[in-house]
Amino acid sequence: MSNPAVRSTSERPRPRWVLALTSVAFFMVALDLLVVITALPAIGHDFHAGLSTLEWTVNSYSLAFAAGIMTAAALGDRLGRRRVFATGLGLFTLASAACALAPTAGVLIAARTIQGLGGAMVMPLSLTILAAAFPPERRGAIVGIWGGIGGLAIASGPLIGGAVTQGLSWHWIFWINVPIGAAAVVLSLLRLSESHGPATRLDLPAVGLVAGGTLGIVSGLMRANELGWTSPQTLGSLGLGLALMSGFVLWEGRAPQPMLPLRLFGNRRFSAAMGSTFLMNGALLASAFLIAQYLQVVLGYSPLNAGLRFLPMTATPLVVAPLAGIVSDRIGQRPVLLSGLALLGIGLAWLAAVATPGVAYVVLVLPLLLAGVGVSMSFATTATAALTAVAPADMGKASGANSTIQRLGGVFGIAIATAIFAANGHLGSAASFNAGFRPALLVAAAFAGLGALSAGFLNPPILSGRVGAGGKNSALLAPAASPAQ
Repeated sequence: MSNPAVRSTSERPRPRWVLALTSVAFFMVALDLLVVITALPAIGHDFHAGLSTLEWTVNSYSLAFAAGIMTAAALGDRLGRRRVFATGLGLFTLASAACALAPTAGVLIAARTIQGLGGAMVMPLSLTILAAAFPPERRGAIVGIWGGIGGLAIASGPLIGGAVTQGLSWHWIFWINVPIGAAAVVLSLLRLSESHGPATRLDLPAVGLVAGGTLGIVSGLMRANELGWTSPQTLGSLGLGLALMSGFVLWEGRAPQPMLPLRLFGNRRFSAAMGSTFLMNGALLASAFLIAQYLQVVLGYSPLNAGLRFLPMTATPLVVAPLAGIVSDRIGQRPVLLSGLALLGIGLAWLAAVATPGVAYVVLVLPLLLAGVGVSMSFATTATAALTAVAPADMGKASGANSTIQRLGGVFGIAIATAIFAANGHLGSAASFNAGFRPALLVAAAFAGLGALSAGFLNPPILSGRVGAGGKNSALLAPAASPAQ
């Protein structure tokens, strides 16, 4: 029997093509979260840009990504997931070319913003398209593969960025997206089946409220040390951001067709998964932002050598994440996610404890490896936990919420860690950088520790009509309707 909440064409899904194309697209947009990290010194040199400008080359992408995800998920449900997915890939590809051609830092930041909007159209729909193509009993393993590829992209961003920057120039970290993206657009239109979700109205006021609120809070955090935490500009920006975010919550509670149904958060499993997702990505992006610069500024490595020294952290996702998905199918997401976030926090705290200007690199290997294993266990597991908490009709919303919370976590993580760094150190010398680096990295470790606490509140999903620990708010997870139904 078909699911009335999901409309589709008569085409049958092609699971291998679905996995390949959604994973390639996910790799591209996830890679560009951090591929600029090891290129920041070169970009700053070419554009004579300061730290705040360089930070915006990372956060403009993430902010646009976060602001556009839920709207993109709703557009996919309404207009067709394949259509919006392919359109997002095309926009991302064109914006990548604009980044490569940018003559000024301002143009680069603007192009990165458009790139983030394209990524926002790709990320949630890649997960929704993938989950709908496989039965529930295989989703953990399949999403584990997808998450492993995405986790590898995020973790290997510094290595790829460093190698390309040193071997060619920083412009080529964007040019490499163009041929891959163009091919992915064509193949997506040819090989993916079209599907739709519930035809709901777009919640545009919610988009404006959450985008403005996030921008206000992040801008306040980023400028607080420069202007003073009690300055009118800082307090005004933070106050406006908090007011807009409060307005977003109030609006979503009353909207007839909300962008993010607050009823989902009445499900303890979904709320715990969202909390872990936010904190995990805050820890991951803040630590990567800091460590990449520590390796160059404090230890004196070139961009390529700095990227290579991330390998203990980057080599783990492709192996560990799929295994974590398989294990989570058997024992549940809670122990896997809790253990992974605990390992991430321990690894980052250990790294902060041993980081000094004269430390031998070999001392850093084990904490980097521990952090890499931790994030590899966590990355895909959070997505699976979110999807198994909701009914098939809400999978698009849940996927969009998961991706939005991921990006917001990264933005806030970088902003808070940078604020702590600026309060304790600066870029002037290796010693001054190290003085800010250590407390800032401890904050990233604390994010991971809090994420592990949140994972402890995950309860089992409800499967096959059995009422489990989720209670009345838990969703019944039935097989997702395939495009053939």
